[in-house]
Formats: sequence, C-alpha cells, structure tokens
Amino acid sequence: MHVALYSRGFITEDIANIRLLLEELQRAEIEAIIYEPFYRTLQQHIPFDSVPPLFSSAEDLPGKIDFLMSLGGDGTLLDTVCYVRDTNIPVIGINFGRLGFLASIGKEEIYALVQALLNRTYVVDQRSLLHLDANIPLFGDVPYALNEFTIHKKDTSAMVKIHTYLNGEFLNTYWADGLIVATPTGSTGYSLSCGGPIVFPDAGNFVITPVAPHNLNVRPIIVPNNNIISFEVEGRSDQFLCTLDSRMETIDNTVQLAVKKEEFKLSLLRLDDSNFLHTLRNKLLWGIDARNTIKI
Repeated sequence: MHVALYSRGFITEDIANIRLLLEELQRAEIEAIIYEPFYRTLQQHIPFDSVPPLFSSAEDLPGKIDFLMSLGGDGTLLDTVCYVRDTNIPVIGINFGRLGFLASIGKEEIYALVQALLNRTYVVDQRSLLHLDANIPLFGDVPYALNEFTIHKKDTSAMVKIHTYLNGEFLNTYWADGLIVATPTGSTGYSLSCGGPIVFPDAGNFVITPVAPHNLNVRPIIVPNNNIISFEVEGRSDQFLCTLDSRMETIDNTVQLAVKKEEFKLSLLRLDDSNFLHTLRNKLLWGIDARNTIKI
C-alpha cells in the first residue's frame, strides 16, 4: 500500500503526531510518499534513515498511491483537489488545524486510522465539485473547486453588481460585496458564515449566497446542480476578485463566467464511526443545550 502525505506546514506541537504517523505507517508496511516542500521542512525536526519517495505535482501521483493524507485543517484539504484531480484517489483529512470540518479525523485517531486502512474498515464518500468556465484562461488546468466559487469586490472598492442567470434565464442582479456559489460540501463554509443554509453532502444542489447584499429582501437560494449559472459583473472599480476555494484570480468586467457541476467527484475517506450528523454536532455544537437529555 502507498500513501501520499501532503501538508502546507506544521507547528512545533505537531511534530510528535507526525512522527507517530510515520512510525505507524512504517510498522504497517505502508510506504509514505511525502510532498517535497513538506519533507524539506520536516527533515529539520525528524531524522530519516534515507530520502523517502517524494512528489511535488499531480503528475507524480496517478497510479502510484492508494490514498492521499492531508495533514492540517480544511484549507490544507482543499489544496489536495489540485493534486488528486480526476484520479479518484481517496483523500484522508487528519485535523492538525482548528475546526476541521472536512479534515474530520483527529490527531488522537492516528493509530485507529492506520488500522482502518489495513482492515479496510473505512467509508469513502463521494463529494461533488463545481467547474468554472470563462472566456479567458483562469485557474490553469484546475478550474474546479470542492467548496465554492466566489465573485467579490477588490480591496475597499464600492459594492458590485452581479447579473446572474440560470441556464441563460435571468435570475437576479445582486448589489453586494460579492456572491458565493457553494457545493453541498461548501455549504458549511463561507456560505454558512454569510447566512446560507446547511446542505447534506450528497444533495444534488448549489447554494447561491450573496455577501453583504444591499437589498435586504435578497436571501440565499438553493438550485439544482444541473443548472449552468452564469454571471456578468459591473462596478465602479475596473477589477474584481474571482476565487475557487482558496485560489484567487483578478478579473475585469469583460470576463464572462459560468459555473456548472464538474463531471467527476472527490473521494473523501472517513472512519466508519463518523458521519455528517456526528460532525455537525461536534464541530458546530448542535445539541449543546442544558435542556437536552440525549447525549451527543
């Protein structure tokens, strides 16, 4: 078995857990292929007998690994979309960050995780992605996102006007700081903080959520993900921001944008004693109420 390890970096407190993970993988005879920048930093703190197999791009992975482990928070896990792409390699999120909604496996579960990999007692969820089309090249060869696509004003400029269409039919003009189109997975991220609803991960929907709308009667809306959502942007500024998850591009009002459901999905691995409702209760503290008698 081969497992790729990806991380943006780590703090001193994480070293013991990273060491434990490497030791457990070695004990289970699972070969670790490490993200090269991560390894270069890690070798200053953990001695390696020899240089392990390394990867630095998506081209290094297909056909070589069974899983990709993300060591960090949800932002780190979102990065892995750029590496696994359409290979269907399952992603494992180990939470070395703060909230860890997507990276739901705790640091204290490292031993249990390795045993689950050996015994194949895990669950792999299929998470839908969204795809961005534009009349100019944007986001290289990774024009898709797991969480959300956004259009946003740049810096402290005035609000923007975002003309929005569903399958070519006019939906609304949003006067706002920006607009979010979230997948079900992304409904618990930026969209939620802007007042959007929580959507179950296996729902076939997009959530369109305005950011600080100027019209108080404009609210988030859920649409089927078989729609193509297109946009035209206006504003006093000549430039706007366009994002896919944590990646960002600067555009102007001549750029035409459209979002649709991506043809492939992301495989996200979880332990079999964890599910979406469990994550809701533990990460968003649902049910934490002295009046509740049901233990969560």
